[in-house]
Amino acid sequence: MNGKRKHGAGRSAVEEIVRAPNIEMHTLADTGVFPNNATLPLLIYRQALDADAPGLIEQVQKLFADNQWDGSWVDSMHDFHHYHSTAHEVLAICGGQAEVRFGGDYGITRTISAGDVILIPAGIAHKRLTAGGAFVVVGAYPQGQGYDMCYGEEGERPKVDENIARVPLPKADPIYGPDGPLLQYWNV
Repeated sequence: MNGKRKHGAGRSAVEEIVRAPNIEMHTLADTGVFPNNATLPLLIYRQALDADAPGLIEQVQKLFADNQWDGSWVDSMHDFHHYHSTAHEVLAICGGQAEVRFGGDYGITRTISAGDVILIPAGIAHKRLTAGGAFVVVGAYPQGQGYDMCYGEEGERPKVDENIARVPLPKADPIYGPDGPLLQYWNV
């Protein structure tokens, strides 16, 4: 399933950056500090994007907008544990690589590289441990979802648990659109 899609008539430049992914799925349970999300799995689409495509950042932002993911930003990733209780998040790695911890101190650690896309359900803690090679991320949130910043601090719960339970599913996969794999993996 890896590799670039064949060029077809009528395909846009944005569609040309998209590849069939190798999908990793991780269900992360509540740690007592971080709620994580036992219902919706963390998804990592390995090499879903052509990391060498010219204008990759702008093309990813357009792809997100076309698939109803808003509020895109370009930056790195925070080097402290945090999560969002009011929105899901997508992170497209557009340069370099990083080692990232998901789920809190005792969660999972993954190396992510340019071309990878990470879909983080509301509640899942994430933190950049190391980065190199001009690490650049483009992030966004499903249309209509505003994000908050939560840190696993005393007093956040049970309010964040209530928030997470109310976050609606996205209308489309941020990369593959309304028929993309996200909706299959998150169809609970």
